[in-house]
Amino acid sequence: MGQDVIEFMPANIAVLTVSDTRTEKNDRSGQFLVNALQNAGHSLVDKKIVIDNIYQIRAIISQWVAEKDIQAILITGGTGFTSRDCTPEAIKPLFDKEVEGFGELFRTLSFQEIGTSTIQSRAVAGFANHTIIFAMPGSTDACSTGWNGIINQQMNARHRPCNFMLHINV
Repeated sequence: MGQDVIEFMPANIAVLTVSDTRTEKNDRSGQFLVNALQNAGHSLVDKKIVIDNIYQIRAIISQWVAEKDIQAILITGGTGFTSRDCTPEAIKPLFDKEVEGFGELFRTLSFQEIGTSTIQSRAVAGFANHTIIFAMPGSTDACSTGWNGIINQQMNARHRPCNFMLHINV
């Protein structure tokens, strides 16, 4: 019996860094995500840095979600508990469906690395207009945990028993 051979399907991905202090020069987390997605065979469509402001974050994500050539969005930063952290509040109203398991699994993996401090992570994911959006904390280690532990597999059509590639616009 032959098995169906599933080919890798590259996705067009945008990266957003949410920070009041990061610039292109010192945005290690955003650059990690760019390198990781490209090393996995995906294409970087756009990359931006935005301050912690609900409406500016929402405007960028809304624009990207409306574009047919963007299938996934990776967000780093703004998921903590400081008074300025507002990424979940900015993006959750845009979700058609939330991927509750992403935050749960992220915190489970993160617990192995940073212990109970992971409880302060509000990592979140969801679909908006058939675009998958993942939001992670702003540290490079957190982006590595999210990408290597979850996102890379879920953005690979060959990953079984299921992945997100069947649910996005490709």
